[in-house]
Amino acid sequence: MYLAETRLSPTSRQAPSEASPDGAPAQWHPEEAPARWHPDEAPAQWHRVLTLLADISLFIGTRPLWAQAASHRLVVAAIVSLCYASILVTGVLTLVVRRGRTLARLDLCVLVTAVTLAVCGAVMNHGGSDESVLTTQAAHEFLAGHQVYGRPWPWLFGHGVALTATMNGGYDFTYGYPPLPLMLTAPLLWIGHGSAAATMVSTGALIVGAIVMWRLLPVPWRSAATLVCLGFGLLPAYARLGYPAIVACALLVPVVVGWPRMGGGGRGDWVRAVCLGAACAAQQLPWFLTPFLLAGVYALRRGELGPRAAAVAVGRIVGVAATTWLLINAYFIVSEPSAWISGIALPLTQKADIHGQGLVGISLYFTDGSDRLAWYSHASLLLAAGLLGLFVLFVRRLGPAATVLPWCAFYVATRSQDGYYLLMTPLWLAAAVTAPWPSFTTAWQPRPALLRGRHGRSARVTAAVLLLAPTSAAVTLAATGSPPLRMDVVGARRATGALTELTVRVTNLGDAALTPHFTLTTGQGMSRYWSVAAGPATLPGHDSARYELLPPDGRFALPRAGVRIRVRAVSASPMTLSSADVPLSALRR
Repeated sequence: MYLAETRLSPTSRQAPSEASPDGAPAQWHPEEAPARWHPDEAPAQWHRVLTLLADISLFIGTRPLWAQAASHRLVVAAIVSLCYASILVTGVLTLVVRRGRTLARLDLCVLVTAVTLAVCGAVMNHGGSDESVLTTQAAHEFLAGHQVYGRPWPWLFGHGVALTATMNGGYDFTYGYPPLPLMLTAPLLWIGHGSAAATMVSTGALIVGAIVMWRLLPVPWRSAATLVCLGFGLLPAYARLGYPAIVACALLVPVVVGWPRMGGGGRGDWVRAVCLGAACAAQQLPWFLTPFLLAGVYALRRGELGPRAAAVAVGRIVGVAATTWLLINAYFIVSEPSAWISGIALPLTQKADIHGQGLVGISLYFTDGSDRLAWYSHASLLLAAGLLGLFVLFVRRLGPAATVLPWCAFYVATRSQDGYYLLMTPLWLAAAVTAPWPSFTTAWQPRPALLRGRHGRSARVTAAVLLLAPTSAAVTLAATGSPPLRMDVVGARRATGALTELTVRVTNLGDAALTPHFTLTTGQGMSRYWSVAAGPATLPGHDSARYELLPPDGRFALPRAGVRIRVRAVSASPMTLSSADVPLSALRR
């Protein structure tokens, strides 16, 4: 079906590439691959290499899985050993087969092997994470007819389950995702104890998403779906942790594959719109992708059909997606409207501790903090808006990057962990293969008078700079802020190899009163908060106080010599961070 659609789609037509003397194309273009694949001809070398790369990627993480299973689950260990044989045999055959049809069957073999390994991994490791634990508990409450959103479940955490700390000195123990994952988990609660049901839902969603992408991609590209979804061990690991974003990504696969054809009418539009609405009801990340897709669809259809027909096409997609989203959320909208809206907006409003690999690391690791942390959040919103504006202005150039651009905004956010990027990487591949730049050559781009004429190019460059300038200003404000508190360690109480109490002299350097919350860190991220045994809850501006701090478990194990220990203080209103090194001399007092 896809091959026929590709050949008939007006957006995919292009002039044939120039031929070499022996009749082969002088230059290969990915968008031409679907039309040039013939099952009885010799496969292209790049197709062999892609299949081989997908096959090789299955080695990653397989040995630890086998070693784990060999100790007490011999059946799983035997299946993994057979997967090793499949990987080796497939590797040999990939390099020697002579027909494209045979190599396509080897692509299927690689997919089956990858799925088998993913299932074995889920059987061996289904303990989950904080996200799967919350999803499982929410499913139990849903079946019991109890309120799901806004209810704290602190007993679920600890004992290896991570905590989400907030800038107000507490932790978030509530469910903060749209309801589709818990609704899918509820019927499966019987399959095992703990969060096994939630991890099986996310693992199953990843496998289904990989199979759907494999089926929808052009034949020579199918192993790329196996590679990015099930290879490398990245996404299967997140699936075994029960991340709802995996469910959302799987639902977005049929939306993104060939998305420039959206808005043309027919059953495909209905399927894509339903999947888009369901993805938005599974996790919040699709909310950021949706505006880019809709803007791209409008530009493409307006370039072909005019503004009125384009608006109708986009409105039809929005209507079906919104109806799907509302139907999935209907029970919670009716039964707990206020708690529901607060719950699904929680990741945007909870003021979680700063964390991640983005620019927030400037304040967290390279300086002693900032009294303007909120500007990282402002920068993230400004960058999302600026990138959307750039996308609309230059959709012919940026159209192929529609599935990558939204995640750039998280790089400047207060929470910029890499999961926001890599969890959606299958969509990058789907767009790269099925939404190449020739698809956007007829897309409409707004060109007001200022962006046309003799100085149009300079004006467009200026417009791009102006769209991104607010983000740069916001990041600069956040990164150049100074720590509002000066902290001096004046005493410590030690046990064998550990701290049991720390005394800190704190001075508020600013005008605003702050409510500080303290912790000690020895590496990346933020650790659990220490309790204040003595010292004021709120420290007025330009005032000083002595704080006696106790570690959360009664003792803080001292690291090996040479490891940097930092005492940190955060506040929620305003969002601030202050850090100071703990000198070894202070620990001896």
